[in-house]
Amino acid sequence: MENINENLNNLPDGQEEKRPFWKDLLEMALYLLIAAGICFLIIKFIAVRSIVDGGSMNPLLSDGDNLIVQKVSYYFHEPERFDIIVFELKNEPGTHYIKRIVGLPGERVRVADGMVFINGEPLTDDVYGNAPMEKAYRAGEEILLGEDEYFVLGDNRNRSQDSRTVYVGNVEKKQILGKAWLRFWPFSGIRFF
Repeated sequence: MENINENLNNLPDGQEEKRPFWKDLLEMALYLLIAAGICFLIIKFIAVRSIVDGGSMNPLLSDGDNLIVQKVSYYFHEPERFDIIVFELKNEPGTHYIKRIVGLPGERVRVADGMVFINGEPLTDDVYGNAPMEKAYRAGEEILLGEDEYFVLGDNRNRSQDSRTVYVGNVEKKQILGKAWLRFWPFSGIRFF
């Protein structure tokens, strides 16, 4: 055995032992598989890119804005009032909306005189709606939110299809994909939320 090892170590200068091509190919495939696995884990459990489609969140978000939606914070605490969330529509899997949480689980929500009432009291710290609401839709009658339901509104409330409508309705926690974290496009509007 010593003679063989000595011979391998004593190759002429500039000459290296050749590695079979299949080993290089296998190594590259393994690296690609690891990278794909890491990307999958990031997208599934940490964050995802989302593009705003429409003007329901104007003036904060505009059509075409690109966001990073993070999923991590809701592993540690419940969604909070005024969080901007991306959620999947109940009756249309694959269709995602972005809105602001206004009503929390167990609360009674009603829209009257252009403003939101929570448990009978006006939501006076709601500074996000850019105009009094013209239509209450189903929220003209008091809505009792279930233990895992949220009431969401767009900031551009008179141009938003949100929890006031039957189409969107109350948003269950399992529908929430994540919380808006960063607008990274357009570059002139980069902002953390």
